[in-house]
Amino acid sequence: MAPPPPPPPAAAAELMDELLGEILIRLPPDEPKHLFRAALVCKPWLRVLCDPAFRRRYRVFHGVPPLLGLLHRLMVFQGPPPVRFASTTSMPDFPYPGSDGRRTCPLDCRHGRVLVHMLEDETMHLLVWDPITGDKHGLFDPDIEWLIYSASVFCAADGCDHLDCHGGPFRVVFVATHDYKDDIFASVYSSETCAWSTPVSLDRSSEAYVQHMRDGLAVRSYYMPYLQPRRGTLVGDAIYFTIRLDNTIVKYEWGQNCLSLIKPPSPDVHDIALMVMEDGSLGFACIEGSSLNLWSRKVNSEEAAKWVLSRAIELEKIIPVADTDHRPAVVGSAEGLGVIFLSTGVGLFTIELKSGQVKKVDGPGVYFSVLPYMSFYTPDCGRLLSLARAADL
Repeated sequence: MAPPPPPPPAAAAELMDELLGEILIRLPPDEPKHLFRAALVCKPWLRVLCDPAFRRRYRVFHGVPPLLGLLHRLMVFQGPPPVRFASTTSMPDFPYPGSDGRRTCPLDCRHGRVLVHMLEDETMHLLVWDPITGDKHGLFDPDIEWLIYSASVFCAADGCDHLDCHGGPFRVVFVATHDYKDDIFASVYSSETCAWSTPVSLDRSSEAYVQHMRDGLAVRSYYMPYLQPRRGTLVGDAIYFTIRLDNTIVKYEWGQNCLSLIKPPSPDVHDIALMVMEDGSLGFACIEGSSLNLWSRKVNSEEAAKWVLSRAIELEKIIPVADTDHRPAVVGSAEGLGVIFLSTGVGLFTIELKSGQVKKVDGPGVYFSVLPYMSFYTPDCGRLLSLARAADL
């Protein structure tokens, strides 16, 4: 038997790894199974895919983290949402914290993390969970008397491009409506100090009236300015939520610990879903008639802001309708991907704003807020990385 050929010179091996990396970097991130299968081909491929330099290049090359799964939030009277993390790829669902029978309420997905309200856990109120690494961080909610609330989680690492937000510092913003006052409260938690900021409040009692017509007469009726328990929208150093009924937008700037209000463009605009526009500005989507309308808030050089209708999409031509009495509703968006989630009587759909492509991602249901989980899922996570280290690759 002929002896095996000598190993290639180090320079040739490096060139082969570089060429292999140029090929593997083009595998689409929205279907992680391709990377995992490639990592099992042979040791050289596993070595390349688990190399930190390749992982950084891969994330920069693709730019925006892909959509890996969805969590759903329902209205209070509709009961708890499904206790599962619904994968949008061929990869299996991540083990959701509530799958063991504990009552939970998902609040937010952002920067590789999921924020969950643990409703029956005496050791914590809120859980910050990284589905990919399995890391968990429990905390208690701020010392605020609240009736309806929402909360958001986001990366707090300086200069982070949010392509690989695993294990770094984070913040949690908690915004709530008081249970018997006309106040909106907000506070921010820092994982670096393990403490909440001093709560700030905003009194809306002077605005807590709605005027409507009854028998031809104008009637002013009182209502509580309840916060919409929907996912917040992060723009710069501020996060935005909406108020029920009049769709006033609540802005919380955590650096200044300041709350303020923004009026929608018209009182006739209903059920708005806040989103980040392509140019990075604040916007929202809503259904008006048979049209999906996109509004953006433009700020000029003198800091004056106005709402602009940037796009209108006719839904009758692209979304199937089984029940004309079931009005479609915008229930979320995926930042950076240009994707909007639309709930209809026949299921949950995504609309890609650039291509106009429509895709059904879940069956019929009463969706109130859809939480998209976006992150790169590469073979360096979990067992494959352990195999690579064990083999001393």
